Amino acid sequence: MTESRSAAHFQKIYEASADPWGFGSDPYEQEKYGRTLATLGDRRFVAGLEVGCSIGVLTRLLAPRCDSLLGIDLVEQPLAAARARCSDQPQVRFERMQVPQAWPDGRFDLIVLSEVLYFLTAADIEWCARRVRGSVLPGGVVVLVNWLGESDDPTPGDEAADRFIRATAGWLGVLHQDRRPGYRLDVLERR
Repeated sequence: MTESRSAAHFQKIYEASADPWGFGSDPYEQEKYGRTLATLGDRRFVAGLEVGCSIGVLTRLLAPRCDSLLGIDLVEQPLAAARARCSDQPQVRFERMQVPQAWPDGRFDLIVLSEVLYFLTAADIEWCARRVRGSVLPGGVVVLVNWLGESDDPTPGDEAADRFIRATAGWLGVLHQDRRPGYRLDVLERR
């Protein structure tokens, strides 16, 4: 039976490299972050949540748009780097937790799931969708970014995004969809 990626899986990855995906330097990552921010326009958010914040590169870019921003990840090494990267942003805080088994308290008008859903099984993606439903404010947006390459992760990127969108149909509507080389970006809005 396939399982969602565990904390131990990511612990090994971060022990091998402080920035295993090149979030801080890879042109692919920089373009993806720029596109993600562009889809949000000039909108400002009261409370943001970034699931799978890693070393805080996207968190740092989202911070000026949020009155408060919570970044979560399931291992401590990247969270330490994220805290250091965003130390001059008093509205940003970080917590260690594994989604969807754990979920932060509070309500959010921005929830970002960038490059995380495909690490989850189909059942956990649906559980994550239920968690989002319970915490996204009316009019709030949910941003999905999914890598489309081949991998041995539990759920391919397209399937992960499509499953989440189906699981949230009726209360989240698709605002924007974009396919780029290597990834897809979906922006949903709470009805």
